[in-house]
Amino acid sequence: MTKVAWNTKELTVGQLAERSGVAVSALHFYEAKGLISSRRTAGNQRRYSRDSLRRVAFIRLAQRIGIPLKVIKDALAELPDERTPTRDDWARLSAAWRSELDDRIEQLQRLRDDLTDCIGCGCLSLDRCPVANPHDRLGDEGPGARRIDTRICPPQTACCTAAPAPASAGGS
Repeated sequence: MTKVAWNTKELTVGQLAERSGVAVSALHFYEAKGLISSRRTAGNQRRYSRDSLRRVAFIRLAQRIGIPLKVIKDALAELPDERTPTRDDWARLSAAWRSELDDRIEQLQRLRDDLTDCIGCGCLSLDRCPVANPHDRLGDEGPGARRIDTRICPPQTACCTAAPAPASAGGS
């Protein structure tokens, strides 16, 4: 890792990427979305203030817990003078996101619990599967999986010896 002097006021995009662990392309993306900002030198190079490190860390942590970039941008816009989030800012914002995260966790747990039988058998037509096939509608079509085209094999396998799948009309 390149050592940056502790008293350096500005970082190049490469230094910010190295110190934050975020790809240069992601930093450019964050800047394009208005999440971070830089100034341009006379040679048109980006320079980021040191506090951009904390701002990027804030963005990455919020993303990691599932907060959309639009919500993160709105949260950062609430800070006065576009300053870097403090510990108190994080506590306030994360508290506001807590109920949304709790709802998401509850939905995922319910989905996990409802899918256990279907994942185990793979038929997707059980009358007790309220997620994949309410009221066993697919069971009227016959045995086996109804939502999966069994004629199509995963790429680079020789599992199918039957007739090839029909070509799509639209092409790709």
